[in-house]
Amino acid sequence: MKILPIEKVREADAYTIKNEPIEDIDLMERAATQLFNRISDMIELSRPVKTFCGLGNNGGDGFAVSRMLANAGYKVTVYVVRYSAKMSPSCETNFERIKSAGNATVVELKEKDKLPEINDGDVIIDAIFGSGLKRPVEGFIAKIIDHINSNTAQVIAIDAPSGFFCDTTNTTNKGSIVKADITLTFQFPKFGFLFPENDIFVGNWEVLPIGLHPDFINKVEVDSFLTESSDIKRIHKKRAKFDHKGTYGHGLLISGGYGKMGAAVLGSKAALRAGAGLITTHIPAKGYSILQTSVPEAMVSIDMDDEIFSEVPFLSKYNAIAVGPGIGTEKQTAKALKLLIQNSGVPVIFDADAINILAENKTWIPFIPQNSILTPHPKEFERLVGKSSDNFERNKMQREFSVKYHVYVILKGAHTAITTPNGKCYFNTTGNPGMATGGSGDVLTGILLGLMAQGYSPFETSLLGVYIHGLAGDIAAGKSGYEALIAGDITERLGEAFRLLNG
Repeated sequence: MKILPIEKVREADAYTIKNEPIEDIDLMERAATQLFNRISDMIELSRPVKTFCGLGNNGGDGFAVSRMLANAGYKVTVYVVRYSAKMSPSCETNFERIKSAGNATVVELKEKDKLPEINDGDVIIDAIFGSGLKRPVEGFIAKIIDHINSNTAQVIAIDAPSGFFCDTTNTTNKGSIVKADITLTFQFPKFGFLFPENDIFVGNWEVLPIGLHPDFINKVEVDSFLTESSDIKRIHKKRAKFDHKGTYGHGLLISGGYGKMGAAVLGSKAALRAGAGLITTHIPAKGYSILQTSVPEAMVSIDMDDEIFSEVPFLSKYNAIAVGPGIGTEKQTAKALKLLIQNSGVPVIFDADAINILAENKTWIPFIPQNSILTPHPKEFERLVGKSSDNFERNKMQREFSVKYHVYVILKGAHTAITTPNGKCYFNTTGNPGMATGGSGDVLTGILLGLMAQGYSPFETSLLGVYIHGLAGDIAAGKSGYEALIAGDITERLGEAFRLLNG
């Protein structure tokens, strides 16, 4: 799914109105119907609804959905936030409609009026400002927003929380912003929804389709995307009857060290579960019995050092290579990593300590094989690329790093961000907080290796690997809950995750 900047969303609205064709008021009615269907599914008929409406089209959406809720039997009070004498034409139409319907209470709120009472069981619908806001909210309207935030009633924001900047950071937004529990946005996710500092304002968000014109959506050029199951199903390759283990490639995992052999075990299992035909794991000599016992399906390449990765095995027979989980950052390990970079004939997947070594030896980065994949968590990214003032800046830095060095960067976290050598960014939609556990990243590295060994491109590997990793984590969380989830659970659920893709 494309993520459109707000100005492109406005163009999509205008294009739809002109080319469907449809009147603005009728497009608003279509959007309000979607809001009504979703809100009426979420809240009981007995709960009072209090809608705060502004004077633009977001307010018009609020008037329209309030009318529909009132017609369905909800007790609805609509507060008109009267910061101006003027309304947008469609907003005014829906304002007159709800006044004449007589089945909802309409109250004008002016600057000196007493703020309305909000009770714990109320449902607040925020329709003061929409997604196009560019200035901080202050004064009279800020007092209303602060009043909403000071209560414990459930808050549902229409399109975007009032006061929220969609395309730029809110860390420097000194105005008042509605803290929504749920945001119901139209047609496209907003860019700002994907970053952690905005979670306090956006809450859980959903995209409601409102039938914007497909010709515009198909043609519009964007550089940010939300990865959905339909995208992944197009990438995922079905197996043929006469395929054999040679069809699915041979991957090399360089992993493990003294006290950290679990990383090699987790990565090896995940690579095999992801479908690689063969996996060889290069480990320190003391880890031999551990790996042979824990993962008998994997072959073992034994380092001459007992405890660390110190030498590069013969590489020519491998279709894909991953390095990093549990290897440490010893001087000899760093030298071996440098040799791997110099001698690899294929893109390499760099994770964990391999990234930390690169961060300490930045002059090596230009020599990384093109189309390699790096999988940092936020702190590793900071060491590698530098500090950022907020997540918007960090995303910009991530894109620039991918373009400069022609690599894929998978920045792990909620809505894991995958940047590509052409500067595009793909945000993932699977995964959960239970996956914030030791070894989860080792499992992801193994999955990526298993996919790349099978012949998936680095782009396909990144999108499919991150998605299937999160999907398996979601299945695992459904069994164990968040707190009890461990990294091995993710690997154990990969089969179910792949079956869902094949279904």
